[in-house]
Amino acid sequence: MDIHVGEIYGKQTTGKFVMYNVLKVSKSVVTLQNIDNPLSLFETTADKLSSSGYVRISQTPYIDLEASTPKRRKAAKKPSRCPLTFDFLEDRADSERPSPIMPDLFTAQS
Repeated sequence: MDIHVGEIYGKQTTGKFVMYNVLKVSKSVVTLQNIDNPLSLFETTADKLSSSGYVRISQTPYIDLEASTPKRRKAAKKPSRCPLTFDFLEDRADSERPSPIMPDLFTAQS
């Protein structure tokens, strides 16, 4: 499984769909951040990611335009393109939250 920084992975949990942004990828460790809760970070491996039911939602990075600025400013990486750029393949702008593309697991098992 080939994982890159900026991709978005999602997982269906009981009643809701949670999405994670890939922050860092090293040889064996992948660091994920919850899109809805930026303070929620965890590390896993690519094998555990796929075996735990996480699915790649988007290869286009999600840029939150309404994120609060940190109190201490750090040299942040600038996006490689304008967040309002519309990606016709993803059918959304970079600043828009990707729509979950998951079959309803609860009805598929019936």
